[in-house]
Amino acid sequence: MSQQVNQEHSAAGGVNRRSVLAGLAGGVAAAGLLAQPAAGAETAGRPERDPRVEALLKRMTLAEKIGQLQLVGDETTARAALSGGRLGGVFSVVGAAKLNALQRIAVERTRLKIPLIFGLDVIHGYTTNFPIPLAQGASFDPAVAGADAAVSAKEARSSGIHWTYAPMMDVTHEPRWGRIAEGYGEDPYLAARCAVAKVRGYQGDDYSAPDRVAACAKHFVAYGGAEGGRDYNTVDVSLQRLHNLYLPPFKASVEAGVATVMASFNTISGVPAHGNGYVLHDVLKGSYGFRGFVVSDYTGIEELILHGLAGDGADAAAAALPAGVDMEMVSTNYARFAEQLLAERRITGDQIDDAVRRILLVKFRLGLFERPYVDEAAEVKAPSPAALAASRQVAARCMVLLKNDGPVLPLAKNVGSVAVVGPLGAATYDLNGTWAALGTGASTTPPVTVVDGIKAAAPGATVSYTPGCTVDGTDTSGFAAAQQAARAADVTVVVVGETAAMSGEAAARSNIDLPGVQQQLVAAIAGTGKPFVVVLVNGRPLTIPYLHDNAPAILEAWAPGVQGGHAIADVLFGVVNPGGKLPVSFPRAVGQIPIYYNHENTGRPADPANKYTSKYLDLATGPLYEFGHGLSYTTFHVDTLRLSATRLPARGGRIDVTTTVTNTGARTGDEVVQLYLRDPVASIVQPVRRLRGFRRVTLAAGASTTVSFTLTPEDVGFYDNAARFRVEPGKIEVYVGTSSAATLSASFTVV
Repeated sequence: MSQQVNQEHSAAGGVNRRSVLAGLAGGVAAAGLLAQPAAGAETAGRPERDPRVEALLKRMTLAEKIGQLQLVGDETTARAALSGGRLGGVFSVVGAAKLNALQRIAVERTRLKIPLIFGLDVIHGYTTNFPIPLAQGASFDPAVAGADAAVSAKEARSSGIHWTYAPMMDVTHEPRWGRIAEGYGEDPYLAARCAVAKVRGYQGDDYSAPDRVAACAKHFVAYGGAEGGRDYNTVDVSLQRLHNLYLPPFKASVEAGVATVMASFNTISGVPAHGNGYVLHDVLKGSYGFRGFVVSDYTGIEELILHGLAGDGADAAAAALPAGVDMEMVSTNYARFAEQLLAERRITGDQIDDAVRRILLVKFRLGLFERPYVDEAAEVKAPSPAALAASRQVAARCMVLLKNDGPVLPLAKNVGSVAVVGPLGAATYDLNGTWAALGTGASTTPPVTVVDGIKAAAPGATVSYTPGCTVDGTDTSGFAAAQQAARAADVTVVVVGETAAMSGEAAARSNIDLPGVQQQLVAAIAGTGKPFVVVLVNGRPLTIPYLHDNAPAILEAWAPGVQGGHAIADVLFGVVNPGGKLPVSFPRAVGQIPIYYNHENTGRPADPANKYTSKYLDLATGPLYEFGHGLSYTTFHVDTLRLSATRLPARGGRIDVTTTVTNTGARTGDEVVQLYLRDPVASIVQPVRRLRGFRRVTLAAGASTTVSFTLTPEDVGFYDNAARFRVEPGKIEVYVGTSSAATLSASFTVV
């Protein structure tokens, strides 16, 4: 076993508030998994003392302070709370006039005139819908996430929204979980890069600007580990996996200046996040030094009762506030019980002041005290041409070519006839995907359909549309018409997948095959013997071995947003050469889940020649499509891997890794060069590979370029089961290529 060279970022646990658990405190507190913060950690992570905040805080009554901790989700409740001056913010109310009316009550009719903060789930667009975040991860280009956030922030702020509940950065190995659509996939490094870009896109350098909003890193933490992929479910996780897999995107976002954080619904090793002082207080506010405020998720504090951590609402408030939840969404346990709990000494005045201080600081930084209202005449109610162009460009950049035998794609622009078949060929709002219809104009600007996109891309072609079946129905009577259309056309584009409602929150699926009879529809088209292409519109990985074996070409389009039909046509006809890569593994069968590239090796790694190894009797080893997989209409070759040194000092060292990528095909295209590391011998067993660098490059036919990466001790280190960061001496293997299956390798030694 390697010896430890460096350890830092210690995050010890603490003592639980419940006397019934006192006997467990010695063993469990050492593991850092109890609900309350570490003893003596009360001063950790306090927000900065802004003179404006301190002056206002001194003037506030206890009731006014408690009011700032309340967030409600409708106008009626907001007006009732404002009548007593006891409200901090409102969410999910849309429209500049409505929000200005509420703000006037707060600013003009309450004693201290403290403005409200207005929040909304602006996830991948406000008025202009962009591709879902999982698709944005497939771009392997953080600028894509930043572009979405910048456009969304400008549109939302014009309508009076100050605060978005995004980005979601929950890493997950669970494609059955509907909210996989809302994050960036299975890798913490990719998720961190995208999340940071989105935070910066939302907030800019100054989120008081009229085209920026405050971001919210969610869900803190490990929500993506929900057992069985069932939303809101239990997460049982070791400290090393918590810190190595789930926390890195949040740490990176805090370092990028994210304004707020949202607690997650799930338990974390038996302690619900909303009452988990270790993760919220000790790690987030303590170790990471987070200075913004933590908001509960929808009724998350109230749910501590059903979780079994709290006996009633007073218990729930007494658990959540000291743990680190500053603002309560929807439920009213702080408002109802805080004064009582303070009198009973179950919470402290300092804890209330800390929460209020954090909320007021964000309000001041948003510029709400100086500019509480929005110009109603300037509200953005329809996508601008520039926003539509950005959405179209981003959507095409996110698409992944999974297969292209023949090759069938790209289609000829002078094609004579195209049959569009499949229930999603003429879909509108389903192309937006989950979390798309909240902003002003978002629900009144339907996306461009695939059939209309194809008509626009090939104006000289005869384009027909036949649905063939519904997305999740069992009726096959439309197959005959679909086959007839395919036989009459030069090529058929089969558009299948999921509706928008089939992914997202509360949209877990136990079976992630193509819903309904869509696979049979593809088989019917294949039976015609005519050329065809499958386009997938979906919010998660699907189990599609039939398509892999029988479809000549498969384009993963995800839920591509308001310009989806145009973007799909751009790729089908080669206006855009696809360059996206999978941010998540595609399983062969649902029984193979969880399957992910960054797994541990086990003592008996899969060996087809040896029964007594880690594999299934009835399924090939490995995913159908691996993490990082994606094809192009041209070909690339990555070679000549060079390291600037063979030894990396554990303190302050660096190694530059360079490689050459060449476009060996006949057309310009994009390739994503990916760098992975493996630590083969460590005190905590390490994944077989970890992504630690990627770069998307555009090359003309025959052109080459050098791609460089820099590695530091942070890239080779890991957290142990005491939550200490370790950099250990020994060999590190480097792999560079075009997916997680890269074979070009070299090594260096950490000293």
